[in-house]
Amino acid sequence: MDTLKAEKRSLEVKAKKLRREGYVVGNVFGKELKDSIPVMMSKRDMDRLLKTNHKGSQIMLEVDGQTYDVLIKNVDFNPMAGRIDSIEFQALVSNEMVHSVAEVIIVNHDKVMEGIVQVELPEISYKALPAALVDHVQVDVGNMKIGDSVRVKDLDIASREDISIKNDPETVVVTVMAVHNAAVPEPEPAQAAAAEAE
Repeated sequence: MDTLKAEKRSLEVKAKKLRREGYVVGNVFGKELKDSIPVMMSKRDMDRLLKTNHKGSQIMLEVDGQTYDVLIKNVDFNPMAGRIDSIEFQALVSNEMVHSVAEVIIVNHDKVMEGIVQVELPEISYKALPAALVDHVQVDVGNMKIGDSVRVKDLDIASREDISIKNDPETVVVTVMAVHNAAVPEPEPAQAAAAEAE
């Protein structure tokens, strides 16, 4: 499990100023915390962490020397600025079920010779104890053909007794669709000449 170093931040300093100085602001909340903890992390450390972790990942967060077992609950990414504006962490309690998401990851995409692999449900919503948390679900599409689909109930995660899936079991996660050629037909030479003459 990865560890991220953070420090408590003063709410008197505006988030905008901290972002300019190379920090990402965040917040830690949880059942056993008296109050939520405003934190800040270096942008460099955050970028490094998010190369291998994402929303739904479990990490250790070290805040001013104290370590918390946390879930990355939400990442507020600003696509216009190309940066993370803020991040929310949920401090976990070992015997308390937590709501999280697992990212759907497609495997053997290149083995699908016909059709287009379409991801209909990019993340699976579930509840579990901290010890059972997963941050991704692999879907092997190598043997899928046009018209085939994988539903939530077909996933390995759906058969686990320590995980309670929140999505409808019949929801389609991945499907292989026929390629519809959307190319505009070339006009006949006579039509093209007539169009130019107008």
